[in-house]
Amino acid sequence: MNRAGYRLVTDLPESMRPWRDRPVAWANVSPTTGTYHLDADGVYLYYPDGGATGYDHPVGQIQFGLGCITSYRTETDPARKALFLVRAKAQADRLISRRLEVGNAWWFAYGFDFTHAVHSGVSYTAPWYSGMAQGEATSLFVQLAELDGVTDTERAEYLEAADHAFASLQTDEFGYPWAVNTDRSGYGWIQEYPGAEPDSGDYTYNGMIYAMFGLYDYARATGSVEAASLYDAFATTIATFFPLLRNPKWCSFYCQTHRIEAYTYHQHHIELMRQLNWQTGSPDFADHADRLVDDYPAAGVPGTVAFESGSHTLYRFDTAASGAWSATAGDALLEQKTVTFSQDTAAPASMRRRIKDRGIYYLISAGAYTGWWVGENWSRAYLRGIYLPTLYRPERTLTFPGGNAPVDCYKVATDGTVTSTRTVTFASPSDAPADRRAIVNGRPCFLITAGELTGYWVPASAVTVDTAPAVG
Repeated sequence: MNRAGYRLVTDLPESMRPWRDRPVAWANVSPTTGTYHLDADGVYLYYPDGGATGYDHPVGQIQFGLGCITSYRTETDPARKALFLVRAKAQADRLISRRLEVGNAWWFAYGFDFTHAVHSGVSYTAPWYSGMAQGEATSLFVQLAELDGVTDTERAEYLEAADHAFASLQTDEFGYPWAVNTDRSGYGWIQEYPGAEPDSGDYTYNGMIYAMFGLYDYARATGSVEAASLYDAFATTIATFFPLLRNPKWCSFYCQTHRIEAYTYHQHHIELMRQLNWQTGSPDFADHADRLVDDYPAAGVPGTVAFESGSHTLYRFDTAASGAWSATAGDALLEQKTVTFSQDTAAPASMRRRIKDRGIYYLISAGAYTGWWVGENWSRAYLRGIYLPTLYRPERTLTFPGGNAPVDCYKVATDGTVTSTRTVTFASPSDAPADRRAIVNGRPCFLITAGELTGYWVPASAVTVDTAPAVG
C-alpha cells in the first residue's frame, strides 16, 4: 500500500481522543422501544420496521458501547457509572460470543439481510461483514480494557479480542470475509461495504475513517508498529482522495463508487478531518476540515445580523418550512427585493447556511422581513459572534504578507463586540501561530496564540496558512 509517512500522535488530551465526542446520555442508557433498543440481556439490537425480532447490528452495538464508555469516564454518580460499564461490557461480550473465527481474525456479523436504498450493488444476505465494524470493534475492546472498573481477567479477554479484531484488518480481499483491499493505484481502503469480488465495494469515506480510529487506539495502547503502518496507509488514501470527497460550495460525497451528495454525513466528514488532524498532527487534514466548513457549514447557527446603512437585497428561496435544504424545493429563487436602511440596524436570524449554487445566507426570523434571506457580506451584513470553531493540534503557522501591507486584527467578545483593533505591517513575511479557526462576525478568522497579537483574530483572507502534510 502507498504510505506518505503519517505519524501517530499518541499523547492527545482526553477530549481529543476517539469517540470522546459521542457520549450516551443517561436518558438513553436503557432504551426499551424504537428501532434500536435493549433485549433482556442488555444487548443493543436492531428491530427493523418495528418488529418483535431483534438482530445484531455490530456498528450500532459498538457505537452504543463506546458512548457508554465515554459517559463512564465522566460520570460521578457511582450507580450510573456502574450501569454505563455494564452496558458497554454487554455489547463487547455479545460480539465476542458470536464471533466468526477465520485464522487469527475474529469477524462480527450483521444478523439481517440488507439492501441499500440508494447505493446500487450494496446488497447482502445475512450474515455479512463490514470493515467499519471491524475497526470500531477494535476501539471498543481496547477502550474497555483501559477502564479501571474491569477485572484483570476481563482486561486480558478484551485485549485478546482487540488482537483478533485488529488481525481482521490485516487480511486481504482474496479470502472471506474481507474488509481491506488495495486499489489498482496502490491505495489501501477499509471497506464499510465490501463487494462480492476483490477490489470492489462502496469506498465509503466516513466508515473507513471511523475504522481507522480502531487502528489509532490499538497502536496507542499496544505500541503496534503494524497498526501504525496501516493507519499511515489509510491516512494517505484519505488525503489523496480528499479532492474527490469534496464537492466545492456544497455538501461532500458519501462514497467514491456512487458519489452521492451526503447531506446527513457532511458534518461527520468535518469532524473526522479534525480528528485526523489531531491524530497525525498534520495540517493538511486541518485544511480539509476548513474547506468543508466553508463549503457547507452547519446550519444550526442562529443569532443577530448586523446591517450597515444603505441598500440591501433580500431574497425568498424555495426551502423546507424551517428554511432547511429540501431536495424537492432545490433552493429555487422565488422573489427578491431591495430595501434601504437610513442607519445601521440589526435583525434576528434563525439560520445561517449555504443556498444551493449561491453563497452563505441568513434567514431573518422576526420583524418586517421575517422569512427573507440576506447574503453574508462583511461588513455590509453579517452574523455577530464567534461560531463554528475548529481547534488545531498542533498549532498552525500563519504567514502575514511582507511589503508593509496593512492587516487589521481584532479582539472580539463572544457576542461579536470588537474590543480592540490593531493594524500591523511587516516589511518581510512574518509568521504567527494559531490554535483555531472560526467564523467571526461573518468572516473566517484565525486566533493568534503568541507574540504581541496573542488573543487577536486575523481574517483568513489576509494571511496564508500551512497546509502541507506533516509526513516522513
